[in-house]
Amino acid sequence: MQNRTPRNPEQPAPNPVGPDAGFTVELASVVTGARRRALRDGDRQIDTAHLLHSLLESDPEVREAFDGGPQLARVLGYLVQRSIGYGLRWQGSVEDSGALPVVRDPAADGWSPSAVAAMEDALYRAGLRGEPRACGLDLLAALAADGECRAVEVLGRAGVDARWLSGRAVERTAGAPERA
Repeated sequence: MQNRTPRNPEQPAPNPVGPDAGFTVELASVVTGARRRALRDGDRQIDTAHLLHSLLESDPEVREAFDGGPQLARVLGYLVQRSIGYGLRWQGSVEDSGALPVVRDPAADGWSPSAVAAMEDALYRAGLRGEPRACGLDLLAALAADGECRAVEVLGRAGVDARWLSGRAVERTAGAPERA
């Protein structure tokens, strides 16, 4: 059935609701990629490793934050192993680093508490710079700052110092032009 109420073209489209509201168009596509990856992998929730994997595939600025190709290749190797069912085994479990209370917003259904916390932190980081929307580097900094999340576990197994990476992402966003 079609909605017969015409939308006035002068009115803005409704704001998105959910943990990814307030992201740039590019980062929103990263979130969509993470959602597809979780579905394809048969995971109950989108977690921080899904977000990291999608970020690395989609955002050249995020890839540049790493210390060269070999480091990036190791991280992607662990993420690919996970997606094909080898290596890290998290299927069927809920990621929760304790970053959010157990009672959650219904709009966050389908997201691990750690992923929701990372997306909220990304928005907070953008706000500190006076930007209304978070970018990929904001999300990378937030993911790497949560020492108990799956993305940090992947980074650690690949030999990446997550605190260093978070700091590097923050440095790269300092003074960056606002993104649409």
